[in-house]
Amino acid sequence: MTRTAWLMLAPIRRSGLAALALAAVVLSGCSTLPPSSTSTAAANTSTATTGGSGAARQYHQTIDVSGRLSIRYQQDGKDQAMHGSFTWSQDQQETIITLLSPLGQTLATINIAADQATLKQSGQPVRSASDVDALTVQALGWPLPIAGLRDWLQGFGQSAAGQRFTATPPAAADSFSVTTADNWLIHYTNWQDLDSGAESYPKRIDLARNATQAGDVAIRIVIDSRQPH
Repeated sequence: MTRTAWLMLAPIRRSGLAALALAAVVLSGCSTLPPSSTSTAAANTSTATTGGSGAARQYHQTIDVSGRLSIRYQQDGKDQAMHGSFTWSQDQQETIITLLSPLGQTLATINIAADQATLKQSGQPVRSASDVDALTVQALGWPLPIAGLRDWLQGFGQSAAGQRFTATPPAAADSFSVTTADNWLIHYTNWQDLDSGAESYPKRIDLARNATQAGDVAIRIVIDSRQPH
């Protein structure tokens, strides 16, 4: 077991729930994220098609996603880590994200509407802000780029050069990498349904950046299920 065992979200770590989840993680012998990449990957900014069908992958305004996530960050000069799962439900008007502990308890619920975001944690006052990314840093102690993930989870986004990109399954061993407009380095390392052309979608997404509040941050997202509507 490494020294950075599964820790719970920063504002919740000291609660009884966090202690229970940490005990379960210690018993399970978990491992932490590998070191994040320190090199800047070249951005692929083309709107390339996926697979061999020649049809562009469709972006879904309404979609439900669930999966697992691991976060490595720094607090007070010390390395910290959090592991858990999430659910993500979005439509044209609203996005709702639930963060869960390894044991399945709800740690935080984030709701984003047109002009305001709210974040709820058990036993704490509801927080709200117009900027959801700033809200997550304030409440959780590390950045979760929800505004970008609305596109990134489906393999779309905007590069640092201001161009729209469509991530595609790699033709060789190298993963699709891009630096976004808000300085997140994204690696699309695994894909689901590689043989189904335009229906291929990201399976694993690695994010990395340096943040003022949390030092070097690395986030790994594994998508277990997706249901477009």
